[in-house]
Amino acid sequence: MDLLEYQVKEWFQEMDIPVLPSQTIDHPTDLKRLRIGYPIVLKSQIHAGDRAKAGGVRFVETTIDAIAAAQTIFNLPILGELPEVLLAETKYDTETEFYLAVVLDTAVCRPVLLGCKEADIDWESAGQNIQHVVVEQEFSPFYARRLALKMGLHGALMQSIANVIEKMYQLFEKKDLDLVEINPLGVNSCGQLMALNGKVRVNERAIRRHPEIVGMAAKMLHGYPVIQGSDNFITWEGSSSQGKIAIVGDGAGSVMATLDLIVDAGGKPGICMNLRHRFPADTLRTTFKERLEQALEILANDRSNQVILINFLGSIPEAAEVAEVITNFLQQYVNKLQSQLLRTNGSKNRRSAHIPHLVIRLVGSQLDEAQKYLATLKSQSNAPILLENLDEAVIEAVQLTKSTVNKKS
Repeated sequence: MDLLEYQVKEWFQEMDIPVLPSQTIDHPTDLKRLRIGYPIVLKSQIHAGDRAKAGGVRFVETTIDAIAAAQTIFNLPILGELPEVLLAETKYDTETEFYLAVVLDTAVCRPVLLGCKEADIDWESAGQNIQHVVVEQEFSPFYARRLALKMGLHGALMQSIANVIEKMYQLFEKKDLDLVEINPLGVNSCGQLMALNGKVRVNERAIRRHPEIVGMAAKMLHGYPVIQGSDNFITWEGSSSQGKIAIVGDGAGSVMATLDLIVDAGGKPGICMNLRHRFPADTLRTTFKERLEQALEILANDRSNQVILINFLGSIPEAAEVAEVITNFLQQYVNKLQSQLLRTNGSKNRRSAHIPHLVIRLVGSQLDEAQKYLATLKSQSNAPILLENLDEAVIEAVQLTKSTVNKKS
């Protein structure tokens, strides 16, 4: 479960990690009673990234401008998500920005400290630009100082950043977290540090050990999208639990882009599954094939899913077996349907036999063979719909849900 920025900064404040004066805004008129001085920055409180590029972050200098900006942001969906609250924060001028994180690395089963002199990066794809220190034994300030030195820092700045890293680790340990991230950590001309944005990912298996997190999770279930984890993969469930189109992708970017296009096309996205990585807290290894098999089974058993939209891009493990998994899935549910028809004397009962439509987009040289094989299934009544263009695949998925509604009515 990922927290929203304002929730993250409340935790940062508890740990004495420096944050700016701020105030949550539930309605544009709340800005008439703002307790912090202008100029300020208004931030959309959503889980999706790239808020600034999408228009979800605005700098304003007067109350009139702030109210107008807040009205715009409240009505601005980003990757299909509308904010229910904004964060108003004092503007901060930085000279240098850094990236810091503490993450649970399941490959070594140890916490890892991460740091980089470049801000606005993704720790999963930063490569050689990011420094790391594995916390191999009981944590001590030595680990934090070691990371700061590996980042090339010296003197007072090195010690200040090491202190922040130490407090991040204390929060990581105290709350049973999978990730604590500051991106960016700003440093102004006076050398003052400030956590300008942060991310916290809660280990869902540990939620029940923390009553305060249980309350936060319950609130998010009723108002916000929630990151949910199964034993093998991550799912994102939108604020509308009755979405008709499930999404299966091989990367967070492709999944969220697909979700956004469905919303723009007037569709209702449901559960989304990113099969690229297993759940961060999972200690068992799984193959891409196994995750795809489980994803299709779970989504097919959820009667709210009328369409499963599969969007696989580029290089994926076991690419040749993708078609095999999909074919076996289709055959399995056809057999189930036939057996149910025999038990009901041939009366088709959609309530007892649910087979969602499959719309598939495969792009990448490794997926050519899978695409050719799936194309041979066109003659079957339950054949998947193959499209190379994502926009066309999305439109087809949305139209299928609407045609299903028309048939029912």
